[in-house]
Amino acid sequence: MTTSKLDRRKKYTRMVLKDSLIQLLKEKQISSITVKEICDLADINRSTFYAHYSDQFDLLDKIEEELIEDMKGYLSQYSYEEDDLKMIEKLLEYFASKQEICKILLNEKVDTTFQKKVMKVAHHFFIENWKANNQFNGYPSEYLSTFIISGSIYVTKEWLNRGMDKTPKEMAEMINNLIKNGLFGT
Repeated sequence: MTTSKLDRRKKYTRMVLKDSLIQLLKEKQISSITVKEICDLADINRSTFYAHYSDQFDLLDKIEEELIEDMKGYLSQYSYEEDDLKMIEKLLEYFASKQEICKILLNEKVDTTFQKKVMKVAHHFFIENWKANNQFNGYPSEYLSTFIISGSIYVTKEWLNRGMDKTPKEMAEMINNLIKNGLFGT
C-alpha cells in the first residue's frame, strides 16, 4: 500500500473521530463522553482510536490546537498598525467562519482550555499593538489585557449563542467602543 493511501486513511480517520467528538459535545460534557461513544458514532474501532489519541481529552486538545494554529495563521495575514478595530473585526470574522465549532468549544459543557488558548492568542496580538501605541494609561498591561480580553470573549460567546445577530464589523465597533470609551474615557 502506498504512503499516500495511508495518509488519506489517517486523515479520514482523524476527521471522523474529531467530527464525532464535536457532535457529542453538543449534548454532553467532555467528562461524560467515552471513547466507546466516539468510536461508535465514527464507526471506528477502539484500537484504531488509540492508534491516534490517548483518550477523549487528547482528541479534544488536538482539535483545539489545530483551531488555535489556524486562528494564528489567519490573524497574522493582516497588519494592525494602530488599528484595534481591524484586529477585533478579523478575530470575529474568524469566529464567524468557524461558528459551529467555536460555539461548541466556548460552551460551558467543554472545559475552559479552549477559552484560555484563545485568550493567550488574543493577548499576544493585542498586547503587541497596545504596547506599540502606549495605550495602557498607567494600568499594568497584564491586568488590563486580561480584563479586556475576558470581557471580549464573553461578548463573543453571547454573539455566537445569539446566532451572530450582528455582523463582525458591528460587533468589532461595539467591543472597540466599550474598550476605548468605557475604560479609557477617550
